[in-house]
Amino acid sequence: MTFTGFPVAALDFYDDLEVDNTRAFWEKHKDVYAEAVKAPMTALCDALVPEFAPDGQTAKIFRPYRDVRFAKDKTPYKTHQGAFVRVGEATGWYVEVSPRGVRTGAGFYEASGPRLAAFRAAVAHDRFGPELEKILKALRKKDFEIGGDRLKTSPRGYDADHPRIELLRHRSLTAGHQLGFEPVIHTPDLLDLVRDDWRALRPLVEWVAAHTSV
Repeated sequence: MTFTGFPVAALDFYDDLEVDNTRAFWEKHKDVYAEAVKAPMTALCDALVPEFAPDGQTAKIFRPYRDVRFAKDKTPYKTHQGAFVRVGEATGWYVEVSPRGVRTGAGFYEASGPRLAAFRAAVAHDRFGPELEKILKALRKKDFEIGGDRLKTSPRGYDADHPRIELLRHRSLTAGHQLGFEPVIHTPDLLDLVRDDWRALRPLVEWVAAHTSV
């Protein structure tokens, strides 16, 4: 299937789902989800995978169902559709469609134990740490928002006055760009915008992959 953009029906579907997040609504409109959301997202990722995924890898199109086992919010369905191209453990590129339009991103969304220790060691390194700062500075200039889960205090073993203490507090690190409701998201040209964003994010992905694999 050739990617032709996300139809207006995709955004309308999620607008309505935010208001009526019930199984009854889903069952009545699941064909809209399949045709207006899942199919174009799959086509978009299929077009991107040859450049961004390691050999043999495919994109992960996330399931629309929420895991509500331990959540206070028991609404059953996600109000966005995300997809992820993995290049390492919890590391890779991301794209999402939701009532707020289309968003791109990349980075790592989880690191624990040895991987987190390796990330912090690289951030503290006299050469690797400044490399990451330079990458993030360049992304901010291109309107990417830097995010991720962070400790409120300094991680054990690092002084509060470390020159990169804010980065050392990260337990995940992502960069995202909101494309929003621009008319282009309904056209084939969206593919080029996502591709351009992912190319801009490549230095971050490669830095993370190089310094968190253990």
